[in-house]
Amino acid sequence: MTTVLAAEELNPLVPHTVEIIVGTIAFLLLLFVLWKTVFPQFEKIYAERTDKIEGGLKRADEAQQEANDLKRQYEEQLAGLRAEAARIRDDARAEGQQIKSELRAQAEEEAARIRQRGEEQIAAAREQAVRQLRGEIGGLSVQLAERIIGDSLADDTRRSATVDSFLAELDGMTDRGTPAPAGGAS
Repeated sequence: MTTVLAAEELNPLVPHTVEIIVGTIAFLLLLFVLWKTVFPQFEKIYAERTDKIEGGLKRADEAQQEANDLKRQYEEQLAGLRAEAARIRDDARAEGQQIKSELRAQAEEEAARIRQRGEEQIAAAREQAVRQLRGEIGGLSVQLAERIIGDSLADDTRRSATVDSFLAELDGMTDRGTPAPAGGAS
Protein backbone atom coordinates (compact mmCIF):
# COMPACT_ATOMS: atom_id res chain seq x y z
CA MET A 1 0.00 0.00 0.00
CA THR A 2 2.77 2.25 0.49
CA THR A 3 3.37 1.98 -3.13
CA VAL A 4 -0.18 2.99 -3.82
CA LEU A 5 0.10 5.98 -1.46
CA ALA A 6 3.33 7.02 -2.90
CA ALA A 7 1.85 6.79 -6.34
CA GLU A 8 -1.07 8.93 -5.28
CA GLU A 9 1.16 11.56 -3.79
CA LEU A 10 3.33 11.77 -6.81
CA ASN A 11 0.49 12.31 -9.26
CA PRO A 12 1.17 15.69 -10.82
CA LEU A 13 -2.37 16.09 -12.04
CA VAL A 14 -3.97 16.24 -8.61
CA PRO A 15 -3.04 19.36 -6.62
CA HIS A 16 -2.40 19.32 -2.91
CA THR A 17 -5.08 20.67 -0.59
CA VAL A 18 -2.76 23.30 0.81
CA GLU A 19 -2.06 24.56 -2.69
CA ILE A 20 -5.76 24.75 -3.43
CA ILE A 21 -6.43 26.74 -0.22
CA VAL A 22 -3.43 29.07 -0.74
CA GLY A 23 -4.31 29.50 -4.40
CA THR A 24 -7.92 30.31 -3.55
CA ILE A 25 -6.93 32.86 -0.89
CA ALA A 26 -4.39 34.45 -3.28
CA PHE A 27 -7.01 34.55 -6.03
CA LEU A 28 -9.55 36.15 -3.70
CA LEU A 29 -6.98 38.71 -2.51
CA LEU A 30 -6.04 39.48 -6.11
CA LEU A 31 -9.72 39.76 -7.04
CA PHE A 32 -10.34 42.11 -4.08
CA VAL A 33 -7.37 44.32 -5.01
CA LEU A 34 -8.46 44.39 -8.65
CA TRP A 35 -12.05 45.13 -7.58
CA LYS A 36 -10.99 48.08 -5.43
CA THR A 37 -8.27 49.60 -7.61
CA VAL A 38 -8.18 48.46 -11.22
CA PHE A 39 -11.86 47.90 -12.07
CA PRO A 40 -12.90 51.42 -10.93
CA GLN A 41 -10.16 52.80 -13.17
CA PHE A 42 -11.49 50.71 -16.06
CA GLU A 43 -15.02 51.96 -15.36
CA LYS A 44 -13.80 55.53 -15.13
CA ILE A 45 -11.88 55.25 -18.43
CA TYR A 46 -14.88 53.53 -20.04
CA ALA A 47 -17.20 56.30 -18.84
CA GLU A 48 -14.78 59.00 -20.07
CA ARG A 49 -14.51 57.37 -23.46
CA THR A 50 -18.27 56.98 -23.65
CA ASP A 51 -18.67 60.66 -22.77
CA LYS A 52 -16.00 61.60 -25.29
CA ILE A 53 -17.69 59.60 -28.02
CA GLU A 54 -21.17 60.85 -27.14
CA GLY A 55 -19.84 64.40 -26.71
CA GLY A 56 -17.97 64.10 -29.98
CA LEU A 57 -21.13 62.93 -31.70
CA LYS A 58 -23.06 65.75 -30.07
CA ARG A 59 -20.42 68.28 -31.10
CA ALA A 60 -20.40 66.81 -34.59
CA ASP A 61 -24.19 67.20 -34.77
CA GLU A 62 -23.89 70.78 -33.50
CA ALA A 63 -21.11 71.48 -36.01
CA GLN A 64 -23.23 69.95 -38.77
CA GLN A 65 -26.19 72.11 -37.73
CA GLU A 66 -23.97 75.19 -37.60
CA ALA A 67 -22.55 74.31 -41.02
CA ASN A 68 -26.09 73.94 -42.38
CA ASP A 69 -27.03 77.32 -40.87
CA LEU A 70 -23.93 78.94 -42.39
CA LYS A 71 -24.70 77.31 -45.73
CA ARG A 72 -28.27 78.62 -45.61
CA GLN A 73 -27.01 82.11 -44.72
CA TYR A 74 -24.47 81.92 -47.53
CA GLU A 75 -27.14 80.87 -50.01
CA GLU A 76 -29.39 83.72 -48.84
CA GLN A 77 -26.52 86.19 -49.20
CA LEU A 78 -25.70 84.73 -52.61
CA ALA A 79 -29.32 85.10 -53.70
CA GLY A 80 -29.27 88.69 -52.43
CA LEU A 81 -26.04 89.38 -54.29
CA ARG A 82 -27.49 87.87 -57.46
CA ALA A 83 -30.55 90.08 -57.13
CA GLU A 84 -28.28 93.08 -56.51
CA ALA A 85 -26.20 92.18 -59.57
CA ALA A 86 -29.36 91.87 -61.67
CA ARG A 87 -30.55 95.26 -60.40
CA ILE A 88 -27.16 96.82 -61.18
CA ARG A 89 -27.26 95.31 -64.68
CA ASP A 90 -30.77 96.66 -65.21
CA ASP A 91 -29.72 100.08 -63.93
CA ALA A 92 -26.69 100.02 -66.24
CA ARG A 93 -28.89 99.08 -69.20
CA ALA A 94 -31.35 101.86 -68.36
CA GLU A 95 -28.52 104.33 -67.92
CA GLY A 96 -27.01 103.16 -71.22
CA GLN A 97 -30.36 103.67 -72.96
CA GLN A 98 -30.66 107.12 -71.39
CA ILE A 99 -27.13 108.05 -72.49
CA LYS A 100 -27.88 106.66 -75.95
CA SER A 101 -31.07 108.75 -76.13
CA GLU A 102 -29.23 111.85 -74.93
CA LEU A 103 -26.44 111.33 -77.46
CA ARG A 104 -29.00 110.75 -80.22
CA ALA A 105 -30.81 113.97 -79.24
CA GLN A 106 -27.51 115.87 -79.18
CA ALA A 107 -26.59 114.43 -82.58
CA GLU A 108 -29.99 115.41 -83.99
CA GLU A 109 -29.61 118.92 -82.56
CA GLU A 110 -26.11 119.17 -84.02
CA ALA A 111 -27.36 117.91 -87.39
CA ALA A 112 -30.21 120.45 -87.33
CA ARG A 113 -27.77 123.21 -86.43
CA ILE A 114 -25.39 122.15 -89.21
CA ARG A 115 -28.33 121.91 -91.64
CA GLN A 116 -29.51 125.38 -90.58
CA ARG A 117 -26.00 126.80 -90.98
CA GLY A 118 -25.73 125.13 -94.39
CA GLU A 119 -29.07 126.55 -95.46
CA GLU A 120 -27.97 129.99 -94.27
CA GLN A 121 -24.71 129.66 -96.17
CA ILE A 122 -26.57 128.52 -99.27
CA ALA A 123 -28.98 131.42 -98.93
CA ALA A 124 -26.08 133.84 -98.49
CA ALA A 125 -24.28 132.35 -101.49
CA ARG A 126 -27.51 132.58 -103.51
CA GLU A 127 -27.98 136.20 -102.52
CA GLN A 128 -24.40 136.94 -103.47
CA ALA A 129 -24.85 135.13 -106.80
CA VAL A 130 -28.10 137.01 -107.44
CA ARG A 131 -26.39 140.31 -106.67
CA GLN A 132 -23.48 139.40 -108.87
CA LEU A 133 -25.79 138.28 -111.69
CA ARG A 134 -27.87 141.43 -111.31
CA GLY A 135 -24.74 143.48 -111.71
CA GLU A 136 -23.66 141.50 -114.76
CA ILE A 137 -27.15 141.50 -116.26
CA GLY A 138 -27.42 145.21 -115.57
CA GLY A 139 -24.15 145.86 -117.40
CA LEU A 140 -25.22 143.63 -120.28
CA SER A 141 -28.63 145.25 -120.45
CA VAL A 142 -27.05 148.70 -120.60
CA GLN A 143 -24.80 147.56 -123.40
CA LEU A 144 -27.78 146.02 -125.19
CA ALA A 145 -29.85 149.13 -124.64
CA GLU A 146 -27.02 151.32 -126.00
CA ARG A 147 -26.81 149.20 -129.06
CA ILE A 148 -30.54 149.20 -129.56
CA ILE A 149 -31.12 152.84 -128.83
CA GLY A 150 -27.85 153.95 -130.13
CA ASP A 151 -27.52 156.44 -127.39
CA SER A 152 -24.99 156.19 -124.70
CA LEU A 153 -26.46 155.90 -121.29
CA ALA A 154 -23.80 157.85 -119.60
CA ASP A 155 -26.03 159.28 -116.97
CA ASP A 156 -25.75 157.02 -113.86
CA THR A 157 -29.26 157.73 -112.64
CA ARG A 158 -30.72 156.98 -116.03
CA ARG A 159 -28.60 153.83 -116.32
CA SER A 160 -29.60 152.71 -112.82
CA ALA A 161 -33.29 153.31 -113.53
CA THR A 162 -33.05 151.32 -116.77
CA VAL A 163 -31.29 148.42 -115.05
CA ASP A 164 -33.77 148.38 -112.17
CA SER A 165 -36.79 148.41 -114.47
CA PHE A 166 -35.26 145.63 -116.60
CA LEU A 167 -34.53 143.49 -113.57
CA ALA A 168 -37.98 144.11 -112.10
CA GLU A 169 -39.49 143.04 -115.38
CA LEU A 170 -37.32 139.87 -115.36
CA ASP A 171 -38.32 139.10 -111.77
CA GLY A 172 -41.97 139.58 -112.63
CA MET A 173 -41.70 137.25 -115.57
CA THR A 174 -39.91 134.52 -113.68
CA ASP A 175 -42.50 134.76 -110.90
CA ARG A 176 -45.31 134.26 -113.39
CA GLY A 177 -43.44 131.49 -115.16
CA THR A 178 -43.37 133.21 -118.59
CA PRO A 179 -40.20 133.58 -120.59
CA ALA A 180 -38.62 137.02 -120.84
CA PRO A 181 -39.06 138.90 -124.15
CA ALA A 182 -36.09 138.86 -126.45
CA GLY A 183 -35.89 142.57 -127.03
CA GLY A 184 -36.23 143.98 -123.76
CA ALA A 185 -36.33 147.36 -122.16
CA SER A 186 -38.79 150.20 -122.57
